[in-house]
Amino acid sequence: MVGLDRTGVAAGRPQFVTASAFGAGSMVALDEAAVRHLRVLRLGPGALVGVRDGQGLVGEGIVVQVTKSTAHIEVASAQRVEPLPPVHLLVPVADRDRMLWLAEKAAELGATSWRPVLWRRSRSVSPRGEGVGFQGKVRARMEGALAQSEGAWLPQPFPEANLERALLAAPPGDRVVLDPDGAPFVGNASASLTHPLVIAVGPEGGLERDELALLAGAGFRPVSVGPTILRFETAAVAALAAARMVFGTAPSSFAETQPEPLEGT
Repeated sequence: MVGLDRTGVAAGRPQFVTASAFGAGSMVALDEAAVRHLRVLRLGPGALVGVRDGQGLVGEGIVVQVTKSTAHIEVASAQRVEPLPPVHLLVPVADRDRMLWLAEKAAELGATSWRPVLWRRSRSVSPRGEGVGFQGKVRARMEGALAQSEGAWLPQPFPEANLERALLAAPPGDRVVLDPDGAPFVGNASASLTHPLVIAVGPEGGLERDELALLAGAGFRPVSVGPTILRFETAAVAALAAARMVFGTAPSSFAETQPEPLEGT
């Protein structure tokens, strides 16, 4: 069976994300969306599945009950997975579908946090991804991607903000902004990356001069992920994947302060 060569709790099992903490011997309730997924997979009582809370807990259990709107899983074993070295994303407020695609990939690649930025050129996009309802869609896409990729940690999502507020809320650490004219992101000619790392991704059409100046004043250095102009979602995925390759899969060995949502964002 595909996946049985992987290691770890619940590796290769159908995966479900729950908002509830759990441990061995506990009972986990799944929501209606997860129940629909169970039915699509034709899984009922007795099926072995994996559960994860998106905050480092991963478990394996048995489906014991399925109703029209809920399902219950008895957890047989559980473990905590340490987070990867932190890589935070500042993404543009942009086309909704393309933002949702990027949200999936950010979860698959283990982004630590996600904050959309309303760049000046973001304001001309319609329909664009913003607001409370859209934030819920981002969360749902991330949860689905986390389950599919068998990750342990969801990106911490934050509401959209203008650039000034996003910079105030950004965590400390190495800071880069993707720019075709910047130094290579990785390779012999690049400056060494360190973590925590914050990656700022500009909008379609690029950044304005004053926006680049604000980023530079906040310690962001321009870096390039290739010789051609990339769509924002392509550039973000390329940079995040490269950072993960540079930092490897060793868990973060230090406590990090998460960026905080600002009042009114």
